[in-house]
This record gives sequence, C-alpha cells and structure tokens, in this order.
Amino acid sequence: MFTRLFGKPKEQANALVTLDKLNETLEMLEKKEKVLLKKVAGEIEKAKEFTRAKNKRAAIQCLKRKRMYEQQVEQLGNFQLRIHDQMIMLEGAKATTETVDALRTGAAAMKAMQKATNIDDVDKTMDEINEQTENMKQIQEALSAPIGATADFDEDELEAELEELEGAELEEQLLQPATTAPAAPVHVPAGRQPARPAPQKNTAEEDELAALQAEMAL
Repeated sequence: MFTRLFGKPKEQANALVTLDKLNETLEMLEKKEKVLLKKVAGEIEKAKEFTRAKNKRAAIQCLKRKRMYEQQVEQLGNFQLRIHDQMIMLEGAKATTETVDALRTGAAAMKAMQKATNIDDVDKTMDEINEQTENMKQIQEALSAPIGATADFDEDELEAELEELEGAELEEQLLQPATTAPAAPVHVPAGRQPARPAPQKNTAEEDELAALQAEMAL
C-alpha cells in the first residue's frame, strides 16, 4: 500500500546511484582527456626539438605517438558523449517516473476520500440535519406559544373588537365641526376704492329724540 501511494523508493534510489556512477565515470574520462592532451602537446615539443637537431627519425616517432594520443582523446570524447546521452535519458525517465508516481498518489488519495464520503453517507447526513432543524423549529414554536391567561384569548374576537374601535374613532372624527378659518383678504385693484357702506335709516324713536333736542335748543 505504501509503495502504491508514494512510488517505488528502491527504483528511485537505483536511479540516483546510477546517475552518481555516470557522473564519476564522466569526471574520470575528462581527467584522462586532459592527461592525453598534455602528452600530445609534449610530443609536439619533442618533435620540434628533434627537428632542430636534424633527427628526423626521432621527430617522426614523436608525431606517431601524438597521433595515437589524439585518437585516444577522440575516443574518450565519444565515450563522454555516450555518457551524457545516457544521463539525459536516465534523468528524463526519472522525471517521468516521479510524475507518474505523483499522479498515482493523487488518484489513490481521491479514491480514498470518495470511499470515505460516499453518496449514501451524504444523504444520511443531510436527512439528520433536516430532522434536527425541524425539531428545533418545533421547540421554538412551543416556547413562543402563549401560556396562562393569554392562552384563553380568542384572536378573532380581539381583531373584531379592534375593528370596532377603529370605526368609532373614524366616526367621531367625521362628527367634529370644522374649524373656522380666518377670512381671506379681498384684493382691491389699484385705482379703485372700496364702496362705502350706505347709511342706515333712523328708526322712529331716533327721529323723535332728534326733534326734541332741536326744540330744547331753541
């Protein structure tokens, strides 16, 4: 189970060991190449010296050894190319294996979670939640219901009584006399004066009183 979820540690370890071995071989070949290149340079110098000394045979022997060293250098270069190619392929295979293992791990984890939370369990849980919610609603309604003397009051009767009160209040407002509003001022156009009130006629008693005052004045 552990291997299926988290890959294959043994194979990964073998890949790392192989890469280390290839690196060591590559370093060894590079060192040999440097040594051979120094020998090539040395044979060239010796050939020059023998040429200056007019020793043609010895100079030719130096050039032959130089050619052999150069062939070995070329061979070592081919070996290095093969090792580089092998390392690239192995690193690519290692990356591919790690990717596949990661995908396999994700798929296994998803499968485990789906198994832990199947649809039947979800439906059962939702039913329990709905049942608890309904029970709580009933409890709240029971707590909010009137108790004692208020429980005996008829809601319909109370509403009818309230409508009667509202009707009586409206009737009382309609029967109240309207408040006397002050007379609005009359606008008189410019240039026109309001007509003076006509003098009222004197009564008979007022006429007799005026005549008596006139006689007394004489």
